[in-house]
Order: sequence, then C-alpha cells, then structure tokens
Amino acid sequence: MGDYFLVNLIIGIFAGILAGLFGIGGGVVIVPALIFLSGFTLIQANGTSLVVLLLPVGILAVISYYREKLIDVKAAGYLAIGLFLGVAFGSLIAINIPTNLLKVFYGIFLLYVSWNFMKPVELYQRKILNREAKPVVKNEIPGKKNFPYLFMIIVGIFAGVLSGMFGIGGGLVIVPILIGFFKFDTKKAVGTSLGALLLPVGLPGVLIYRHAAQLNYIYALPVAIGVLLGALIGARISISLSSKMVKRIYSVFLLIMGFYFIFRGSI
Repeated sequence: MGDYFLVNLIIGIFAGILAGLFGIGGGVVIVPALIFLSGFTLIQANGTSLVVLLLPVGILAVISYYREKLIDVKAAGYLAIGLFLGVAFGSLIAINIPTNLLKVFYGIFLLYVSWNFMKPVELYQRKILNREAKPVVKNEIPGKKNFPYLFMIIVGIFAGVLSGMFGIGGGLVIVPILIGFFKFDTKKAVGTSLGALLLPVGLPGVLIYRHAAQLNYIYALPVAIGVLLGALIGARISISLSSKMVKRIYSVFLLIMGFYFIFRGSI
C-alpha cells in the first residue's frame, strides 16, 4: 500500500513540476507513468489522469503567476469554456475508436511548433556563422490584445478534445498557440494556460470514463498531491528565468513530446 502511494506521489511531483514550468496539466507524464509503472491500460490511464486534473492541483502555481501579473484572466475564462465543451468529445473518441493516426499528426504538430520556437537556422547563423538574423518588423504593439477572445473558445475546444483523448490537461495545445498565434509572452502563456486548467474543465470527460469503468480513484489521490506540490516548484523556476530561456526549454520539451506522440501513435 505504501509503495504504490510513494510511487504515484513521485509521479505527481514530476508531472507537477512540468505543469508549473510549461502550463500543461501534467497528463503527458501521468499517463505513460501509470501505464509503465502501475500496469494501467491506455484508457484507464487517460481516465485516471483526468480525475487528477479535475482537482485544483495547480492552484499554488496559479497564485504565483497571478501575483506576478502573468495571467490573462479573461482569456483563461474563455479557454476554460472551450475545454469544458471539447473534453467530452475527446473522451468518447478515445473509448470508441482507434486514435493512433491522430496521435501521429499531433506529434508532427508539436515538432513543427518546437522547430518554430528553436529557430535552428537563426541559431546556426548566430552561433556558428556569427551572423545576426534580420529583425522582423511586427505591426502589433507588444502586449496589445488585438484579437477576439471568442477565438479562445475555439482553441479551448480543440485542446479539450485532445485532453479527453489522451488524458492531458490541454496546455500542450494552448501554450504554443497563445505564443505562436496570439503573440503572448511565454510566461504569460504558461500562466494563462494554468489558469484555464484550474477549473474542473475535465468533468464531462471524467463522467464518460467513469461510465465506462475506466477510472482508479485510489491511484489518483497521491498523484494529485504530488502535482499540487510539484506545480508550485515548477512555477517558481519558470518565473525566476527569463522568458527567452523558458521558451528555449519549452521548445526542447515540445520536441521530446512530439516524438513521444509519434512513437505512441505508431505502435
């Protein structure tokens, strides 16, 4: 009894650190860990992960980001609405049809976003050839919100579908889109994503997995405690770093996750 609690607590802490650093729910750690360490099936791991993320496990991290004014509360609210609407569809898809092809496509999407974040060509020119990249002229004023917040609902729905399918919080979708399309500062994108995931947006998915008897509440509790503690650690690390450094670390994280989803979808 004690061994399973400790193992799942450690899983939760590690997942929480990544959640606080990158604005994700932590499901990308929880799901494979439950499969390989606790003998869960993919569907059981997805459902149990959503139970963990249903709890306000990121509240300490959200408080830290909010104090630093790194959360767009209005955007987070609209994202939460979309997540709530989309997660049920994803859960139904996961339970009823194979999703390997979508996993591969999603992995490719993450690799594409990682490539854009890393900008390896510019890095090569700057570090190897000692050339400075030509400055990009942007029309938008930094920090100006020149987009309809209703777009956030669409982003949230898409993230919610993948959340229900893969047992993830949805931050892997939300953060790259906020940075790449809506020009959010990296830290503010992370904080806003965590703010959206704080609400019980995964409830429809949890109910669907519960109806299919694919949940394990006993295992979810120690994982949730670990995520609560780990998210605060990750948030403090992220806030202490420069946005540029967070973006670089995040691009490497996306690269790993991209290959993970491609590999997961091909087996």
